Amino acid sequence: MVTISLCMIVKNEEAVLKRCLDSLSDIVDEIIIADTGSTDGTKEIALEYTKQVYDFVWTGDFSKARNFVSSKATKEYIYTADADEYLDEENREKLKRLKSILLPEVEIVQMLYCTPPELSTVYNFEKEYRPKLYRRLRTFTWIDPIHETLRTDPLVFDSEIEIQHRPAGNHASRDLEAMANIFKNGQRISKKIHHMYAMELFRSGTDYDFCNAAQIFMQTMEQDDRSIDEIKEAICVLARYHRITGNISGFFSNALKDAVTEPSAEICCELGMYYESVGNYKEALIWYQNALTETESILDIRTSGEFPEKGLERCKKLWTKK
Repeated sequence: MVTISLCMIVKNEEAVLKRCLDSLSDIVDEIIIADTGSTDGTKEIALEYTKQVYDFVWTGDFSKARNFVSSKATKEYIYTADADEYLDEENREKLKRLKSILLPEVEIVQMLYCTPPELSTVYNFEKEYRPKLYRRLRTFTWIDPIHETLRTDPLVFDSEIEIQHRPAGNHASRDLEAMANIFKNGQRISKKIHHMYAMELFRSGTDYDFCNAAQIFMQTMEQDDRSIDEIKEAICVLARYHRITGNISGFFSNALKDAVTEPSAEICCELGMYYESVGNYKEALIWYQNALTETESILDIRTSGEFPEKGLERCKKLWTKK
């Protein structure tokens, strides 16, 4: 049977931390928690489960905090958990069975992260695989019977364990500010963060968040080494930014850029919302229909379903009244 270190970073999670730890404490072999500045009862709750509670000065970098708490682990595998997630009884049993049969060759175990749509700030799916359990010290293995080489790709196992993600509050503003700060600190926004940033803006961003992000995505349009996917993401963000700030020239400039490639449902919805806002319901109907049946979403799945459906319903009623 393998051994597992539970590693967590927390801040002001007194509402949900006990639920998380109750679901995992009797399965893992040690619990290590880094507190990044709680002002509520989070640390007191954590100390009920483990003596290994450390203060970590928050720098705005989640990776540094994760690496810090992971460096304290001593067991074979590390299980990473957020305070607002937990395992129900069925999945607790699945994890127990996995722990008893897991082969040491498996370096990463993915589990299904389950977030109700109404609580999701960025992802478009109720269930999706995430790496949750991984070997603390990776071993390298020689492979191939001739011209042998080292296997450098991790051996990943997709388990059937479902993690319930039930946040007590909305962390979108915190996440969006953290991503904006990467740019403000002079760092390049990676392709992954670029996509996550654009998705979270469309899923959860306010007008302020779009305005705060505009300069970042304008820079994307000027960088020759950005992929077509990143360019299209930037176009979507900038079209929304220009629409909400009333820059109609900038809005249509970005919408037309999207039309050069395969149009996205996000831009079709933006065009529908623009024409609806100026009372041109006939034109709005065309673009909402395009979003619903002729295009696909690249950031927010609702732009090819729920949003144009409601837009069509509104505009049909308004057009018949004219």
